[in-house]
Amino acid sequence: MTIRARRERRPGLPVFGALIRPTVRALPRGPLLAGAVTGLLAAALPRLLPDLGTTPETGAVLLRVSALAMALGLAFLLDDPSRVMTETTPAGRPLRVHLRAALLAPLAALAWSGALLLIPRDARPPLADVTLEAVTLTATALALAAATVRTSAEPEPGRAAAVGLLALVVAGMLLPDRWGLFVAPGSPQWDAAHGRWAAVLAAAVTVWAVSVPEPLRRGGPRTGGIRASAGC
Repeated sequence: MTIRARRERRPGLPVFGALIRPTVRALPRGPLLAGAVTGLLAAALPRLLPDLGTTPETGAVLLRVSALAMALGLAFLLDDPSRVMTETTPAGRPLRVHLRAALLAPLAALAWSGALLLIPRDARPPLADVTLEAVTLTATALALAAATVRTSAEPEPGRAAAVGLLALVVAGMLLPDRWGLFVAPGSPQWDAAHGRWAAVLAAAVTVWAVSVPEPLRRGGPRTGGIRASAGC
């Protein structure tokens, strides 16, 4: 296939624009909304319960709970019961998947900004570092969902991705201190832990990039028909 022919097969702006409305309608609003609301409620607890305490340790715990709740909601982003039908559309999987992510990214950023602002100033841990944690949890959830679709063609990978994310978080909490991820603000391991968070984020982005493209045809190229025709 020539380069010109490949370019002609790529969906242009009209196709991209036509996909926005049906994509918005197909988004799994229930899990996404539940994750955002739960995350904001967790961050609002110091204001709802003044006796809870306003220390950076408390703020870090609440923001991590908030980030996990939002990431669990976003784990359902790729749920699409009609995937069997949409796989045959001119717009390939990468475009459809990235469009979903692009539509939700501003709303996810807005929800996380709201969670940061709900934490009292005296209880806020380093915001850039906890934001790195939140981004990593979300990227891991999306990578697990994309990998599930890639390996099994599951139309609704959200549940499996959410369970996988929870399992990884529990495993991260059980790591020894020198390899830990969930360290307290002010700990000597804080900077090193966030170096590990950055490494996990890079791994999640890599899994996402590998899993988003269309899956290879099972059984490899189908050449039997060509051979049969040649033998006739």
